[in-house]
Amino acid sequence: MPEIFVNYRTSDEGTAATVIERELSQRFGTDRVFRASKSIKIGRPFPQELLTAVRRSSVLIAVIGPRWTDARTADGRRALDDPEDWTRREIVEAFENEALVVPVLVGRLTRLDRRTLPPEIAELADCQYRRYDDRDAEHCLLRLGDDLAEAVPRLAEAERQIAKSKGATETRNEVGRVNGSVVQAGDYRHDQSGGIGNVGRDVGTFINNASGPVHTGNGTQNNTIRNGGVEFHGDGSNYVERGTVNNTFGDRRDREGRRR
Repeated sequence: MPEIFVNYRTSDEGTAATVIERELSQRFGTDRVFRASKSIKIGRPFPQELLTAVRRSSVLIAVIGPRWTDARTADGRRALDDPEDWTRREIVEAFENEALVVPVLVGRLTRLDRRTLPPEIAELADCQYRRYDDRDAEHCLLRLGDDLAEAVPRLAEAERQIAKSKGATETRNEVGRVNGSVVQAGDYRHDQSGGIGNVGRDVGTFINNASGPVHTGNGTQNNTIRNGGVEFHGDGSNYVERGTVNNTFGDRRDREGRRR
């Protein structure tokens, strides 16, 4: 049974309606979001399917673009003035069934003026709207989904169930008053088998499963590898090599050559 009915005019913003429906379907489940061309099965009587779906939905999203108000019928009349216009009929049905009606205005310039609407749906202009813009689509869709989850508890529960089925876990913030930095994560896993280094507190140098002798640290490092002729000089050099490595470490001296 759908919770969200996506209402749109195919000659206006069919593409935007599809994007919105797909995002909400992914978030709340495809069976909870009705869009006619997706949800009506082949051979089914679409008038009855549309009316049944809108009557059962908690929310109607009216996707409204710049051509929505002035769209015309085949004989040249304004579509919104035709009582048989399906876009209009679905909105009327939603109001009569006390659904939450949310206008989604597509683009930055689209507006709704109560004076341009038929009396039967004039209150649509008074409903708090959300905006959808291709240039900020991710933010617009996220905000719309968040608003719907807050307004309809069943949608929030559906979202939690979907996350649970995918193996996601919820992280609860239980950190009280803290002086200093805090890092919180839902899951943390560290697998270690052997290795050199300190991983219990502050993580310094850590090498896991070295295949030969390894040196890390401060000070001048003179490393000579037999038959290889490799030599390093200077502080802080790290070198790892398979096989045998012979390392000679000198004292640290300042620029005048004095030992420190």
